[in-house]
Formats: sequence, C-alpha cells, structure tokens
Amino acid sequence: MNFESGFLMGGQDTDASQLKQRRRLILLVAAGLVALIAIIIWSRSGNGEGSVDSANLAPRVTVVAPGRSPVSSTINATGTIAARREMPVGVVGEGGQVAAVLVEPGDWVKKGQILARVERSVQSQQRASLAAQLEVARADARLAQNDLDRAQALVSRGFISKADLDRKTATRDAANARVRVAEAQLQEQGARLGRLDIRAPEAGLVLTRNVEPGQVIGAGSGVLFRLAKGGQMELRAKLSEGDMARLRVGATATVTPIDTTESYAGTIWQLSPVIDPQSRQGDARIALSYHKNLRPGGFASARIISGQREAPVLPESAIQNDQKGSYVYIVNDDDMVERRDIKIGQVAANGVSVFEGLTGQEKVVALAGGFLTAGQKVQPELQKTGAQGNKGS
Repeated sequence: MNFESGFLMGGQDTDASQLKQRRRLILLVAAGLVALIAIIIWSRSGNGEGSVDSANLAPRVTVVAPGRSPVSSTINATGTIAARREMPVGVVGEGGQVAAVLVEPGDWVKKGQILARVERSVQSQQRASLAAQLEVARADARLAQNDLDRAQALVSRGFISKADLDRKTATRDAANARVRVAEAQLQEQGARLGRLDIRAPEAGLVLTRNVEPGQVIGAGSGVLFRLAKGGQMELRAKLSEGDMARLRVGATATVTPIDTTESYAGTIWQLSPVIDPQSRQGDARIALSYHKNLRPGGFASARIISGQREAPVLPESAIQNDQKGSYVYIVNDDDMVERRDIKIGQVAANGVSVFEGLTGQEKVVALAGGFLTAGQKVQPELQKTGAQGNKGS
C-alpha cells in the first residue's frame, strides 16, 4: 500500500517539472522575437530607411498641366418660339356674311391672295346703280356741251345774249362736275366691294384661322387669321442682365426645341433695350429659318456663342463640387494637395473650360480627386499632352 502511494507521487513530480521547462522555453522564444523586431525597427530608423517607407506610402495621383486653349464662350438660355413678324388679319371693310374660306393653317400664301370671301350681292347692286348714274351724268354733260357750242355760234350774230352764254357755260361745268362725282362714287363703291374680301397683307405662312363659312363678321370680329411674314420664326430667349451685356446683334446660336434632338442654326437680330424690373431679365430674339418642327408657342433651349477667349481646359473627372461651388485639387511644389476654387465655362467634347481660378500652369489632379484631402502628401505623375489633347502653351 505504501509502495504504490510513493510511486504515484513520484510520477506527478516529474510531469510538473516538464511543464515548467516548456513554459520557460516558450517565454524565452517570445522574448527573443520581441528583441529581434525591436532591433530591426531601431536599425531602419537609425539609417534613414523609415523616411523611404513613409514616402512609399504616399498615394500616386495623375495630374495634368492644362495650359491655355482658345475656347468659345457660350450662354445657355431658354425661351418661346414665335413668328418673327406675326401679322393679325381681320375685317378691313364693312363685313358681312362669309361665303367661303380659302386657306387652312399651314398654307403658304402670296401678298394680296384672298383668304376668305364675303357675300356681296347687295354691294354689287349698289355698284351697278352708281355705274348707271355715272352714265346719266355723262349724257347730261354731253348735252350741256352741245348747247354751249351752239350758243357760242349764235352769240356773234346777236341771237343770244352774253348772259345766256354764261348760263350755258355754267350748266356745262355743273354737268361735268356731276360726272366727276359719279365717277368718284363708283370708284368708292368698287373699293368697298374689294375690301369685303379678306386678303393676305404679305406673303407668308398661315398660322391660325378663326372664321368659318356662314359666319357674320364686322369691324368688331377681331383677328380672323394670323400669318408669319415670310414664314420666318424666332426664339425669344430670356437672359440675365450680365448675359445681355456680353452679347451683340449677329451672334450665332443653336436652338433645340424641347423633347427633340434636332437643332437649328440662328442669329441674334435684336436685343431688348430694356430689362424687366421684376425678373431682371431681357429678351434676345434669335432669328430662325422656317422649319416644320419650329412651331410658334413651343418651348426651346438655345446655346449662344458670345465670343472666344483663352482658358484652361480640364477633363470632367478633375472637377469637384460641394456646397461652396466647383473646385479642383492641385499639387504644389512640395507635392502637397491644395484646394482651388474655380468658375467653369462650357462643357465640350474635349473637356470643361475654366474661366476663373487657374492660370493653366498648375498641376491639377485629373483622377481620384474625391479620395484626397487638402494638405495630403502625394506622388504626382504628369499625364502626357497627347493623352489630354487640350493642352495650351
């Protein structure tokens, strides 16, 4: 019994000793590793290799030096399409019942062409009556002239007194006057008859028709037709005071009706001499040639070329925006990132023009600007001119 107990106790002491040795060995190995790491860190920091690692951690960024290129200054505006010279056509004469309407909206008409006819049976009879009265007056005038001629032949023989001759002369003159009155009345009636027809004042395009056969029209009937003189159209673009000051008559523009992809060339033919005190805007009237897609009353946008200037041109990926406006990141001589606020111009196929904020000689971050912060150290890589395609000198 005692022998077995002693044997068991001796075995437990041996296992405990081995466990302690293993723990001591693990601690020694860990201490050695810590010492080795410390030595490596100390050695690298001591010979300057730490600064190299810090530089290697700075991100690489692509930068461009845009220079300055000639770009067109453009102004974008919206407005309403209208006839350049709209002509309202109404009743010119006394009016009456419409007998026929001869045109429809969209028809082209010539100057003086009849648009609508008015029933004229009464006026025609009046003209016939006046024509008959003119013939009577002419007959009376011929008779008076014959009496005067005979009297003049007899006055030398003493058969007719000088007073009778004067009376016959006066009768002849009165008869001639009545002829002229009758002629004037007949011409007046003819003019009235001609004014019954509704005619086109100029050649152009019929825009609207507001009359039907059988309708009774008169001086108070209002506008019966609307015509666009020569079919010419225009866009009445609304512009701010500043934009109005930058424009001139003759500037070219491109007009695009809403919900279409077709664009039409035009030129500014008139700039409003006044500014609306409420909206602080003025009208730029852009002349357009006729096209079936340019319908008066329609809405359209316009891109107006206001001039040309030298400016840096950047890829769209370089432009950033926030609550303060547009900006770019540039890399200074110390390879540090700086924010630069800018004012952009037009957006074209070759990039975005910058009108304020850059000289063109800066190194502008072209890509991944959204992942950078001002003051950050970077490694700039200049993009080649050929890749950019919009560099200036």
